[in-house]
Amino acid sequence: MAEAIHQRMNELRSADSIEFLIQFSIGRCHRLKGDRQDQYAMDLVQPYRLVFSRTGAVICCVRIEAIEDYH
Repeated sequence: MAEAIHQRMNELRSADSIEFLIQFSIGRCHRLKGDRQDQYAMDLVQPYRLVFSRTGAVICCVRIEAIEDYH
């Protein structure tokens, strides 16, 4: 799990925008729905996801909200 978290953090640091991550399906990045529509998730070790929110249009700061199985 630690290796997957480290990889996702590097992908977040390297990306210009969250839309880039979504468009190229990096880490299966996707926007969440419902009461979590301001959050995004990336795959870790099945079934866990790294859940985060962003500040601004570009990735200058993300906040890791949780590492969880939300299904």
